[in-house]
Amino acid sequence: MGKESLRKRKGENNGKEDGESIQSHEPQTTNLQKQVGLISGICMIVGTIIGSGIFVSPKSVLANVGAVGPCLTIWAACGILATLGALCFAELGTMITKSGGEYPYLMEAFGPIPAFLFSWTSLLVTKPSSFAIICLSFAEYASAPFYPGCDPPQVVIKCLAAAAIVIITIVNSLSVKLGSYLQNFLTAAKMIIVTIIIVSGIVLLAQGKTENFEDSFKDSKISVSSISLAFYNGLWAYDGWNQLNYITEELKNPYRNLPLSIIIGIPLVTVCYVLINISYFTVMTSTELLQSQAVAVTFGDRVLYPASWIVPLFVAFSTIGSANGTCFTAGRLVYVAGREGHMLKVLSYISVKRLTPAPAIIFYGAIAIIYIIPGDINTLINYFSFAVWIFYGLTVLALIVMRFTRKELRRPIRIPIIIPVIVTLVSILLVLAPIISAPELAYLYCVLFILSGLIVYVLFVHFKFDWPQKISKPITMHLQMLLEVVPAEEVTE
Repeated sequence: MGKESLRKRKGENNGKEDGESIQSHEPQTTNLQKQVGLISGICMIVGTIIGSGIFVSPKSVLANVGAVGPCLTIWAACGILATLGALCFAELGTMITKSGGEYPYLMEAFGPIPAFLFSWTSLLVTKPSSFAIICLSFAEYASAPFYPGCDPPQVVIKCLAAAAIVIITIVNSLSVKLGSYLQNFLTAAKMIIVTIIIVSGIVLLAQGKTENFEDSFKDSKISVSSISLAFYNGLWAYDGWNQLNYITEELKNPYRNLPLSIIIGIPLVTVCYVLINISYFTVMTSTELLQSQAVAVTFGDRVLYPASWIVPLFVAFSTIGSANGTCFTAGRLVYVAGREGHMLKVLSYISVKRLTPAPAIIFYGAIAIIYIIPGDINTLINYFSFAVWIFYGLTVLALIVMRFTRKELRRPIRIPIIIPVIVTLVSILLVLAPIISAPELAYLYCVLFILSGLIVYVLFVHFKFDWPQKISKPITMHLQMLLEVVPAEEVTE
């Protein structure tokens, strides 16, 4: 029955051909389809990067360096680092056109163990916790107008965040196009609030509000540890620069669209971030900015009154857009890990009717909801940003290694070798600096958690203990019938 309906499905949908991709002359099979173009690619980058970070975290960057000048310099430098990192990922993404971000690159360069550790850490910790944190900040902004003068109750925030996760998970499980269109709409809403803040700032500068920029390097506290911690906070706001690599298999003409989306998208975000920070400083001194609970809301109250309600509304749109982009791309990571046999097989199945990796996205949403239950996840994010940069560094190192070990691979984009070398050195610095400047047990727990993946790998992947698969067989069968999902078909290259 399953095969017949699949054949019918194949007959009904003959896919459009795509000139330069590996999967070019295939009819539409039960695989991820190429439905993401250049505009959607840029929106995916801009939409995922500009989330809650720029509206909340300028405070922590400023707190670490202590003055306006170094603060703006750090924001620009973070943008340059994100662009360099993304260019390294563009070479990797066009050389190995598989979805799943860092996973297939680590697999090709270093073999299955680092790749497994990456998927282990990402699937269970970094991705769901950042998804949860974005949804929590959405919930705070969305509930703030209903509780003027006081903080919204935690129960309200957590229920609202859980509802946001459920809705985004459902939308992305139903349709690639729907998830992509929602992303485009929310990115447009986000650009409106970014434009409002930037234009207000330019108007205020033109009116001569420049007193906060005089002696802008005065009172700055600059040391290796303070700069690296400021970078950490700035880069959290830029996180998402590698998102397109998670959906390479769904990009139309990836050799052209992947690098173009990066070269247009990330510098655009960098310019926005620097201008938004300049706007903040036109109405707030350093001290006022550090005392503000949510910088964008303070800015709105001072500049846009009586229409200051616009700010929390659009910031809520912005964070939900970031969460949607994260869900859209991270669901693909679970899918690829399941396909490689590193996770339960059912996670790599694809919906017959909707052609989305539905089980992977639902699994991801469920873990994110678990992260909402405990209280403060902000500390978690710091320690797992630390974990993320371990893998960013490893992935860029993989690019350098493959220049020598895999010379035969076709490289439609080839970047100067100095770029991956710089990114690798910076990521080593970013990983070591917090441990040296403020050693805490939590970093040790983080490393132990990553290494505990080795035990899971040895038992279930290397020795192939099959009792989890035996236990999950009836569950897989029921889930297949419930969600109408089947294994992805092999694509003949």
